[in-house]
Amino acid sequence: MPVTSSLTAATAETFAAIALGHVRREYPHKPDHVLDGPADLRAPRALHPIFHGSYDWHSCVHGHWMLARLLRHFPGLPSAAAIRALFDSQFTPEKVAGECAYLAAPSAAGFKRPYGWAWLLKLAEELTRLEDPRWAASLAPLAEVFAQRFRDFLPRATYAVRVGTHFNTAFGLRMAADYADATRDEALAGLLRATARRWYGADADCPAWGEPGGDDFLSSALIEAECMRRLLPAAEFGPWFDRFLPRIASAEPATLFRTATVSDRTDGKIAHLDGLNLSRAWCWRSLAAALPPEDPRRPLLLETAGRHLAAGLPAIASDYMGEHWLASFATLALDGD
Repeated sequence: MPVTSSLTAATAETFAAIALGHVRREYPHKPDHVLDGPADLRAPRALHPIFHGSYDWHSCVHGHWMLARLLRHFPGLPSAAAIRALFDSQFTPEKVAGECAYLAAPSAAGFKRPYGWAWLLKLAEELTRLEDPRWAASLAPLAEVFAQRFRDFLPRATYAVRVGTHFNTAFGLRMAADYADATRDEALAGLLRATARRWYGADADCPAWGEPGGDDFLSSALIEAECMRRLLPAAEFGPWFDRFLPRIASAEPATLFRTATVSDRTDGKIAHLDGLNLSRAWCWRSLAAALPPEDPRRPLLLETAGRHLAAGLPAIASDYMGEHWLASFATLALDGD
């Protein structure tokens, strides 16, 4: 697709068409499912009444999030009626109860932790901003299940997970924070903030030497910085950021400033690297916006974000291994929070 630097109505319609083409596409499907017995051998739609499309559960969740975001920004999109019809069909009390029932099994306690937890809460937050309150109200019981899982898990999670894939804990905290604010859950917000300080508060002089890994779609360094930007007061974040990446004015660590090379977009793991370019663009833009207007680092961060965006955007519909999820990260890169 053409490279753009902002979320326009034309780009939104392109992204919406992509998501509408896969959020109810049941196959191919990659389950994350524990079999407790032969009765658990069921089709995706039977396991997940809402989120059975988009190749895997978490991608289906953030595909719905993207559609909600696009509908909020551009309610007059040509695809707006189709999005509303989808939400009317999917966000019903009966289907939400089915998703909750799946999670009630003891073997599902760790299902999609923390990436899917975070995206479900991000979807719930976005639905609260739409004109029709029914969708958010219907999804609320499922959101509460995942909010409670954060409440239960974080106090016993001794260590952060710093990989560049779904298990990254900084991404989970960062996205859950938006839900906590939208629902005015001050206790959850406080827990997220305290956990971020406990896990990342003492980090300094990040080398980023392991980036990028061969299947990363998150920068472990930049998503940590974005997590702290989102959760810390500005007066606390500034000094932390200066300690964490003290040489970014000199474009160091250099690996964070170079776009990732994607050699095979039919390989789902290698295709993650397109997502890395897009998620880095999101983080660099967000971090630049948090700096004072006169800060000399801002132009470099924004220029780096632009290069990563230009590298990632053309790939969002090149193969289903990327098509089923990349537009969501492109939306983050173009639209921020």
